[in-house]
Amino acid sequence: MAEQLIAADIVEKDNAAREANLKRDYDALGEQLARRGIAIDGILKKVSAFHVAIPSWGVGTGGTRFARFPGPGEPRDVFDKIEDCAVIQQLARATPTVSLHIPWDKADPNRLKQAASRFGLSFDAMNSNTFSDAKDQKLSYKFGSLSHSDPAVRRQAVEHNLQCIEIGKVIGSKALTVWIGDGSNFPGQSNFTRVFERYLEAMREIYGALPEDWRLFTEHKMYEPAFYSTVVQDWGTNYIIAEQLGPKAYCLVDLGHHAPNVNIEMIVARLIQFGKLGGFHFNDSKYGDDDLDAGSIDPFRLFLVFNELVDAELRGASGFDPAHMLDQSHNVTDPIESLMLSAVEVQRAYAQALLVNRKALEAYQDDNDALMARETLKAAYRTDVEPILARARLDAGGAIDPVAAYRTSGYRKKVAAERPAVASGGGGIV
Repeated sequence: MAEQLIAADIVEKDNAAREANLKRDYDALGEQLARRGIAIDGILKKVSAFHVAIPSWGVGTGGTRFARFPGPGEPRDVFDKIEDCAVIQQLARATPTVSLHIPWDKADPNRLKQAASRFGLSFDAMNSNTFSDAKDQKLSYKFGSLSHSDPAVRRQAVEHNLQCIEIGKVIGSKALTVWIGDGSNFPGQSNFTRVFERYLEAMREIYGALPEDWRLFTEHKMYEPAFYSTVVQDWGTNYIIAEQLGPKAYCLVDLGHHAPNVNIEMIVARLIQFGKLGGFHFNDSKYGDDDLDAGSIDPFRLFLVFNELVDAELRGASGFDPAHMLDQSHNVTDPIESLMLSAVEVQRAYAQALLVNRKALEAYQDDNDALMARETLKAAYRTDVEPILARARLDAGGAIDPVAAYRTSGYRKKVAAERPAVASGGGGIV
């Protein structure tokens, strides 16, 4: 039996006060969906089986280029992070895996396994970090890592990724995610072709070290920290990388890594069509890579992404097996609360996409009936699927209202008393 950090009676008491209303809401939604020819229990089963990974770094307070304002009870190390992730899973029941970031989370792999298994957690993709310099690192990544002009820096970056694979093999991970900050800030600073050649050469070595049952996810980003050019700047370049490296290489889509108004759902469709969609980093944005809570700014876009995913799922698209992970920065909210609600929002988009009348949609598309095609999608999106999500949590032993149960538990106050306060930090911008 997995250990629980929030007393079961707290969750049970909170659920007891809500369960009767949930039953009425679930039954009413079931009747509504039945009139549309949809069995609510079938949707519940699919939603209950849908999971999204928690980023270990997400349970800490983020920051901006200007400053960071730590919150109470900040995790001191990876083991505190695992405990916070366990709380999220206990209440929301949608996040049974944790994605580690090395060297931030570097620790004895066997200890990591023991800490996760204590709470019934396992590990998702490994994440390497060559976009910042670690303590005692010999060479700097200030001017790049896997594409650096100095072979010694590239060697160091490759070795770091190989180390991530070795750690992942011990803890049960099956994927490596590589994102680099390499790029340039000024015209002429870099030769576009040479830096990409160096990057591909380094990535081929990393790819060659993958175990047979692993996948390699490469992540594109239009800008930041480099602002004139980035080495892996868009999905087209990312697709080239995946094709060049081989069948175990896939493209990872971070919802915040695109220019405003880019049609992300069409990118998803293209990558599915050609068998190179690896997975997602779910978040939301207003201006750029804001790393806001998933579904907080544009929940309709999240739904449209899942519309493509469900379409691929239902038609059995070849090789379709995307990984799902949150990737957020929490500057003004409790990270645990934000991550719980983000996991719920991702499940919500999935549930809504399952409600789309696919036959009707296809008929309207073939008949060039733009208005009714749009309304077919909107009918699914406008459906309040909250009773399905809450019932999935309840059936799995979680909380009908995760945030309410969490706040009642006093977990944040408890860890704030146990974990030393962290000093605020400035970004150096005045």
